[in-house]
Amino acid sequence: MAEQIRIAIAGHGNLGRGVEAAIAKNPDMRLVGIYTRRLPEQLKPRDAATPVHAMAALPEHGDRIDVLILCGGSKDDLPRQGPELAAMFNTVDSFDTHARIPDYFDAVDAPARANRRTALISAGWDPG
Repeated sequence: MAEQIRIAIAGHGNLGRGVEAAIAKNPDMRLVGIYTRRLPEQLKPRDAATPVHAMAALPEHGDRIDVLILCGGSKDDLPRQGPELAAMFNTVDSFDTHARIPDYFDAVDAPARANRRTALISAGWDPG
């Protein structure tokens, strides 16, 4: 088998759980961690072997992650997390405040480009 893409999830609400399920169905991807603002020991991933870390540990784990999927909310989480994390990781998110997408693009694009990263924003998915 070809080398797997190392995927991490930031946030483990409905979106994060849906992404976790999708990764499990794709043999070319490997879930290398879930990052949460909750206490990591309170989170129960689908696969008990999946490491769960505090969100604050993300900067220390850059060499372990090929793509970070941001699963926070568009109203409060992504406007702050998107630009910050796009400076450190290749990211994918589902920002869906349509009227604000151009501003969000600018906010994420600048740090991603400055750090030679790729940030795919507003990728729609419905994990339900």
